[in-house]
Amino acid sequence: MQKRPLVGIVLGSLSDKPVMDECTKILQDMEIGFEMTVSSAHRTPEKTRDYAIGASDRGIEVIIAGAGWAAHLAGVLASYTPLPVIGVPIDSSPLKGIDALLSTAQMPPGIPVATMAIGSGGARNAAVFAAQILALKHADIARKVERYREGLRSRATGIKTD
Repeated sequence: MQKRPLVGIVLGSLSDKPVMDECTKILQDMEIGFEMTVSSAHRTPEKTRDYAIGASDRGIEVIIAGAGWAAHLAGVLASYTPLPVIGVPIDSSPLKGIDALLSTAQMPPGIPVATMAIGSGGARNAAVFAAQILALKHADIARKVERYREGLRSRATGIKTD
């Protein structure tokens, strides 16, 4: 694994961790350093603001935010940093994540959040998307992304590629 974290993962609540563990598995498999913290846009807004403002200084290059209910976490983080922010809507509410999806995706113009699918599939895609962003700058990560995609093709077709 890389020595310094390049990806910051922010959970709106500790209850979001089982879904977001799918994200960390991909990052670990690709040996991409990450840090994880719990910070709520609503319950700990100052901590959320401070995390976003200081992320770049700590070497973070991409932020992934996973939150349920009216998930404003990714948008709040995006409002405080120029870093790319990827949102993962968590299906923890009575609306099964539709509320989280809409509040993550429906950002005002100028403050974008890349929004993934609801739940664990979205968490996995967030990690892959973060790796693709990092691959633009880090050749070693670009190779790992390509190997990951080759593995997907191999599992889907049963044909091994070299």
